[in-house]
Amino acid sequence: MTKGSRSSKNGPTRRALLGGSAMLASALALPGLAHAQAGPRRQQPETGPPPVVFVHGNGDSSALWINNLWRFEANGYRRNQLFAIDFTYPNALRDDAKPQPFRSSTEDQMKELAAFVTQVQKATRRRRVALVASSRGGNAVRNYLKNGGGAEFISHAVLCGTPNKGIVISDTLLVGSEFNGSAPFLKGLNAGADDLIAGVEMMAIRSDKFDKYAQPDGRFVGAPGKPTGVGFDATELRGARNVILDGLDHREVAFHKLAFAAMYEHIAGKPPASMFIAQEPLPVLNGKVTGIADGLYTNIAVAGAEVEIFEVDAKTGERKSAVAVHRKTTGDDGVWGPYIARSDMNYEFVLRMSAQPVTHTYRSPFLRSSDVVHLRPAQFAKSDEGAGAIVAMSRPRGYFGVGRDKFSLDGKVPPGINDGVPGASVGKLTFDTQPRTVMAVLNNETIPTRTWPAKDNHLVIAEFLN
Repeated sequence: MTKGSRSSKNGPTRRALLGGSAMLASALALPGLAHAQAGPRRQQPETGPPPVVFVHGNGDSSALWINNLWRFEANGYRRNQLFAIDFTYPNALRDDAKPQPFRSSTEDQMKELAAFVTQVQKATRRRRVALVASSRGGNAVRNYLKNGGGAEFISHAVLCGTPNKGIVISDTLLVGSEFNGSAPFLKGLNAGADDLIAGVEMMAIRSDKFDKYAQPDGRFVGAPGKPTGVGFDATELRGARNVILDGLDHREVAFHKLAFAAMYEHIAGKPPASMFIAQEPLPVLNGKVTGIADGLYTNIAVAGAEVEIFEVDAKTGERKSAVAVHRKTTGDDGVWGPYIARSDMNYEFVLRMSAQPVTHTYRSPFLRSSDVVHLRPAQFAKSDEGAGAIVAMSRPRGYFGVGRDKFSLDGKVPPGINDGVPGASVGKLTFDTQPRTVMAVLNNETIPTRTWPAKDNHLVIAEFLN
């Protein structure tokens, strides 16, 4: 096993940039499925490693898997064998038995996952695929395997930071939630002597003690000082191969390169030849704009959104030209591209859409092509009132670990980033109205941004790739 990880002994060890923008747009028009192909389907021999479907977590989207997709490609996977689902409503119900608008139940997600797997089977002409899930996505995977008839179609399942025993086991906290080990959903999944599914190679990847949702204390579920009823091992699968990655947080156990190494070896049957992302000089980027409903992010495409891309200076964040290198107003499919980028260039993405702030997202260079560069509008918080400008740094694929990571915004550690177990993925500062450069730093990644006036409905985000 890779340095920095260890495997417990309680179980068995064991995407193609489409040729041309028309094909890419066609693929993205399908509900969350990339790379679908037209034409008659004939069963092909099951040779080579299975296609892989990546399953995101609570409130998230397929955009989080960009590094994993790139690393699988760098180790021999064709792009048309890699897929990532976007659940329509990614946020869980507070009580899994009580419907709420713009949220999804465990049943909803299981049905969406089952339909997506069927599409992948048709696109790849393979009967069995592998599933890799982060956090809540693992609940959908386990439900599909155990209760949705998925076992005969899945060869491997890798669950990363999934609260398999629950975030809590309690009669007073998160009552009825799918994340409560004493509620019906997890009680049903966990009934039996183990968590294995016949014919499916199961693995869980977890943190040693830095997963915010596998803690004995209820600090991260709004109940500090109260016992949760679970321990650091709450994300393990009984009887399966459990890989422990020391020092990584709840998100990193899915998106860190060490997590990639573990999942790749489990699926491909051999360690990856490289942990690095092979660079393309002119990557083709694409994605879709998605929106907000009742304060919740959805993965529903937004029409009529305007997207502009600007090349920016890597030291100052200033635009190299007042003219955007790409501009598009989205259609019904929400697709904003494609755009041929440079892998040595920093970019500013500007998103304008009805009734939302103008969002300026600054990104470091894209190393390879991707069609999961999805865009969401940022949101003002009540604490932002009166600010001249607001800049946030965002780490979608991990949390900021005080003492573990080197990070700063304008040379400072933003307020609200906690000590101890990493639990915050966003930090922000306010500034006056005078335009200026603000540097965001995370370990080896530095992103320059420029301030934009909040009074004119502008918000700025530095989004880290790592």
